[in-house]
Amino acid sequence: MAEKPTPDATRRSARSRRAIFDAALALVGEVGYPRTTIEGIAARAGVGKQTIYRWWPSKADVLLEAFMDLGEQAARAAGQEPYEIPDTGDLAADLRLVLRATVDELINPAFEVPARALAAEGVVNDQIGAEFVAKLLEPQLQLYVKRLRSAQDRGDVRADVDPRIALELFVSPLAQRWLQRTGPISYDYTDTLVDYALHGIAPR
Repeated sequence: MAEKPTPDATRRSARSRRAIFDAALALVGEVGYPRTTIEGIAARAGVGKQTIYRWWPSKADVLLEAFMDLGEQAARAAGQEPYEIPDTGDLAADLRLVLRATVDELINPAFEVPARALAAEGVVNDQIGAEFVAKLLEPQLQLYVKRLRSAQDRGDVRADVDPRIALELFVSPLAQRWLQRTGPISYDYTDTLVDYALHGIAPR
C-alpha cells in the first residue's frame, strides 16, 4: 500500500504568510491602523491568531513586514531583485527612471492605501514612526546614497556634497506632495525635481 504523501509544511507556511500579509494590508487600508487587530488579520487570512503570534510579536511587525514584502514583489515583477537604483553613468537619467517608478508605486492603490495608513499612524505613534523609518524608508534612501556616491567617484557630483542630504532635494518634495496632496505627482513633476536638484534654479 502506497504511503500518503507528507504535507509540505514549507509551502503551507508560505501560503499562510501570503494570506496574512494580504489580510493585514487590506485591513489597515480599510479601517486604519488603530482598528486593525491580530484577531481581524487572522480571521481575514483564515488562520489562527496563534499562527500570527508565532511569527510576529505585534501587528506593527506584521504590517511592516507585509509592506516590505509588497515592495519586494514589485521589484520581482520588474525584474529588479535585489532592487538597486540603476547606474548607467548618466545620473540624471537614472534618477528620473527611479522616481518615475516611485510615482507608479505611489499612485497604485495596492501600495498607496496601506502606505498612507502606516504613514499617518507614524505621525502620532513614535514607535511605529521609528520602525517605519528604520525598516522601510532608510534602506530605500541608502540606495540613493549609494548611487550619488558613485556619481561623486566619477566627478559628476561635488566631492563635498553629503549624499544623504542631497537626496532629499528630490525625494522629500515628492513625499510631501504625495502625503499632503499639495499637488499632483507625475513624471513631469519628478523629472523637474531632478533637474532642479542637479542644476539649481539660478540663471544658467
